[in-house]
Amino acid sequence: MQRVFSLTEHLKKSSNPEDDIHKAKMSAQQYTFQGWMGLDKDSVSGKMVWQEFEPKTWTEDDVDIKVTHCGICGSDLHTLRSGWGPTLYPCCVGHEVAGTAVKVGKNVKHIKLGDRVGLGAQAGSCLDCEECVAGLEPYCSKGLIGTYNAKYPDGSKSYGGYADYCRAPGHFVVKIPDGLTLAEAAPMLCGGVTVWSPLKKNGAGPGKRVGIVGIGGLGHFGLLWAKALGCDEVVAISRTSSKAADAKKMGADRFIATDEDEGWAKKNSRSLDLIVSTVSSPNMPLTGYFRLLKTYGQFIQVGAPEDAFPQFNAMALIGKGCKLGGSSIGSPADISEMLEFAVQHKIHPFIQVRPMKEANQAIRDLESGKARYRYVLRNEKHADELGV
Repeated sequence: MQRVFSLTEHLKKSSNPEDDIHKAKMSAQQYTFQGWMGLDKDSVSGKMVWQEFEPKTWTEDDVDIKVTHCGICGSDLHTLRSGWGPTLYPCCVGHEVAGTAVKVGKNVKHIKLGDRVGLGAQAGSCLDCEECVAGLEPYCSKGLIGTYNAKYPDGSKSYGGYADYCRAPGHFVVKIPDGLTLAEAAPMLCGGVTVWSPLKKNGAGPGKRVGIVGIGGLGHFGLLWAKALGCDEVVAISRTSSKAADAKKMGADRFIATDEDEGWAKKNSRSLDLIVSTVSSPNMPLTGYFRLLKTYGQFIQVGAPEDAFPQFNAMALIGKGCKLGGSSIGSPADISEMLEFAVQHKIHPFIQVRPMKEANQAIRDLESGKARYRYVLRNEKHADELGV
């Protein structure tokens, strides 16, 4: 580890301390970037290696985050095994990054040194296309830059939060409000906003009956949000009833077990205004899900598959004027809105905190379906310093 310099030392060296105070603050602390690196497809089997990496080239638009917590997302597994396409190994995954700002570019106005901050799944976009100007950064027409496994325009790579530090453009770094712990906020930054966004943008609230398919890391957030948004009815939909009790605690009014409830689609026909699907399988009973929709109902897919989407008869949609759509992650504004909503409604996710040193075992456990319902890695060194 490099030497840590004091701010006073830097100011003493300056011929004009007032003009140079920003540079002094920014250079007062030196550190190296180290994290759990996936070196090849076998890394998803618990073979990540802790090593140093070179972050993106620093600019005055950037923020360095001292990582205290990082949620584990299914996207991490897809990327480690190159499930969505060839991964840019070596790769440090993790895009639910929470911690404190330890270096802030002079062009960043909404973040200050020491702020509790978070970074979700997106770390870059052009910021000047029609979508970006409209606050739809995840749909940037020139391409989204992921928090990990992506390249910035200058060719430098993005690295995620299974690490000591994470660097990203400040536009995509959000403040974490008081009322949420860093451990709670971390999984909201991707998993939480991935279901928050389609619920909000498709009218979830009073007068609506909403179904959530899949009661996992994403689905459990769907139930929490839908209930707090005041939906008339919240329905949990899963293959078996093994999570029914938990779903009720999360806000579900009813539970449909598609592998157990005989005639479930017919019995619940035309009962839902909106369904958000967090699962992705070529075998999921898509036609049955469509049958649950009311006239003009909407089915929104957020689970991102590695394989083919199930085939279906178009009449399942045409016959009721239903819509099939998709939704990506959320914008920085969406994330900030969601975090404030969580504080106001005292929403606390169902998480299991794991030591960062156990990251390899944690991803194996996630793959095995053991998470209840979101794993969060705790960087022991940094979290202990802050007592969080």
